[in-house]
Amino acid sequence: MGVQTKSAAIDPITAQVIRGALENIAVEMGHKLARMSYSSIIRESEDFGCALLDADGQQLCESSHSTPLQSGPIPGYVRGIRRILEERGDTFRPGDVIMHNSPYHGASHGPDVGFCIPIFYKDELIGFSVTTAHHLDIGALTPGSCGIVDAVDAYAEGLQFKAIKVYEQGKKNEQVWHMLRDNIRASHMVTGDMEAQIAAARIGADRYLELIAKFGLEKVLAASEDLMNYSDTMLRNAIRNLPDGVYYAEGFLDGYLDSPDPERRDLKIAVTVTIEGSEITVDFTGTSRQVDDRPVNMPFEGTVDVAVYLTLRSILLDSTIYGNIPQNSGLTRAIKIVAPEGTLCNPTFPAPTIARFCSGNIVADTLMKALGQVVPRQISAGVGNLKVIAYSGLTNGNYWVYMDIMEGSYGGRFGMDGMDAVDTLYANTRNNPIEDIESHYPLRITRYELQDDVSAPGQWRGGIGSVREVQFLADGSFSVEGDGHKYAPWGFMGGIDGRVGQLLLTTAEGREENLPSKIPNRRAKAGDKLTMTGPCGGGYGDPKKRSPQQVLSDVLDGYVSKDTALRAYGVVISESGEIDEDATNQLRGAAQ
Repeated sequence: MGVQTKSAAIDPITAQVIRGALENIAVEMGHKLARMSYSSIIRESEDFGCALLDADGQQLCESSHSTPLQSGPIPGYVRGIRRILEERGDTFRPGDVIMHNSPYHGASHGPDVGFCIPIFYKDELIGFSVTTAHHLDIGALTPGSCGIVDAVDAYAEGLQFKAIKVYEQGKKNEQVWHMLRDNIRASHMVTGDMEAQIAAARIGADRYLELIAKFGLEKVLAASEDLMNYSDTMLRNAIRNLPDGVYYAEGFLDGYLDSPDPERRDLKIAVTVTIEGSEITVDFTGTSRQVDDRPVNMPFEGTVDVAVYLTLRSILLDSTIYGNIPQNSGLTRAIKIVAPEGTLCNPTFPAPTIARFCSGNIVADTLMKALGQVVPRQISAGVGNLKVIAYSGLTNGNYWVYMDIMEGSYGGRFGMDGMDAVDTLYANTRNNPIEDIESHYPLRITRYELQDDVSAPGQWRGGIGSVREVQFLADGSFSVEGDGHKYAPWGFMGGIDGRVGQLLLTTAEGREENLPSKIPNRRAKAGDKLTMTGPCGGGYGDPKKRSPQQVLSDVLDGYVSKDTALRAYGVVISESGEIDEDATNQLRGAAQ
């Protein structure tokens, strides 16, 4: 352990000044990382995380650019690194830069590589500056780092970095970098992104030391502890306001439809929420056993815990009510997570985990469903999951690799319609502009729009999934990690279930083939098209309680057809585009 002295108290004004400084450091780290990166998944989609931690590994702040699935696991990365170094008889030293991606030692999954810089002040370890980011390739079985859905174990998922010192006491370990370039496709882009991560982490370390030079170590640590205590208190107060009790829900993954094992065709996530006083326990007992030779398993630390923390924070501490509560390790103290070993939510090595992304979203969605029994006005109806597609090919003997996130949609919530065509739950990445895709890769986006007349009916309707069509301009390949083709997002409080997603391959010759949500690497020819249809979130509340004016507005905006307005909402709209109030009242009265 490093220096972790704290004063007994600090005045609130100084604490808030230091809070602002810490948050600005993390923001600068994120801004610099996005600007320095080569790949669109970091530069445009912002699939990365930046955070500062104290010497005990407690997170002090994170970048506002970050996705929860990148910043949330960072304390686990540091715990895993520390554990591995101690096992080797090694330790942190000034000038070290440590690369780490082991999903069984705190990392979210293999492609999310972390770079950790220990921060020293007067020869004592006082904290860590850490960046994580998703990399387009890490030398796995097939090109790309998201669609290796046929990986049989952790070794098939790519290079494993277990607390590797890429800089040791300030000296670059050139042999490691040679190994990376020799074993990774599109290595110039990937190693360039890694160097950007290191540079951003160094910025964080330098700014943290500048902050300490200004206020003193004792004040900075005291302010940090004060902020964590505040976040802890706010969450505990929110939990304490809930009725004690036990609440249960189930969710399901698409599974592997071609498997002879019925347990692999229907993969279940079981969630039991126990509220007792100011603490909450989330128990995954009853979840399906791990799939030993398919990578839908989720690291307990790095994916499952992050899904839980994010869901509880966003539901119980809604920022529109509570404002900007500091994001730090204080928000995890009141939460206990239980998951039996050997299950999807706590696999044992070497079960593969690289496609854990969509499984984790099911964890968040199912937890939200359980919470709906106790805070029905604070959750949304079922959420439409995402697809992640890895496109790749060879040009003059060199690989190009592109990763595209096909967004989902949210369910309706009390007082609000569901959000259309957005990245959902713990992912929260940005859309990649069509212009950026077409200017860098031999791909053309021939269609990108919202679906017509598919919004799940409810007093507050479900969000609409988009349709995106991508055409190969040269021979290449693709792989897909997704979910939501079998189980529709759930409606809530009388709302109607949403719609499942779809994936359609149309060959250059015009032959069509419906594809499952998980596809290992598959060859494509120039002219082939992939049409991705995003799932639509569930409706919230009785559709007949939606005001006729809102239904008319939906019809005029093209979200809902006149037929759906009549059939689902009991609203009669005339040929002139006006509400027939008498017919509507009569129809709605008869329905009651």
